[in-house]
Amino acid sequence: MNSQLVEKSIRELITKTPHLSLATVSEGRPWVCEVHFAYDDELNLYFVSKLSTRHCQEIAGNPHLAGNIIKQHPLTEAPSGLYFEGMAEEIIPSEEDIVRYCTALGRDIIQLKEQLLEPNGRRMFKIEVSNWAVFGNIDGNGHAKHELHWSEQ
Repeated sequence: MNSQLVEKSIRELITKTPHLSLATVSEGRPWVCEVHFAYDDELNLYFVSKLSTRHCQEIAGNPHLAGNIIKQHPLTEAPSGLYFEGMAEEIIPSEEDIVRYCTALGRDIIQLKEQLLEPNGRRMFKIEVSNWAVFGNIDGNGHAKHELHWSEQ
């Protein structure tokens, strides 16, 4: 499958669910959590979490992470979804970032802005994805995994 078809599949699948599984690691010990997310045209991912959470603490010490975005499906249906790896950083979100996030998830813009101002409260993080993999019966030729090295795009 060529890279344009893989990217098209990524852009279609990323709209199928509002949450992703996020894997971080600290001192050789892995951690996985679920976060709600939004994305931009460059396929950067954005999430909001409290600074006190384990995943935020681990990102502060090691920004490298991985995750997946899986479309929920019945057991009778073949799974499809996305794997990714990249680097995360806490950001001071622009108005556009806040609106994108709230619009994607049906959140209140004013309430999120207030939460982001609280000391030791919630913060927005941006994941710059370096590699994507899409899996499932994407091209009609059976269940397979197709990779896209995004940092090279």
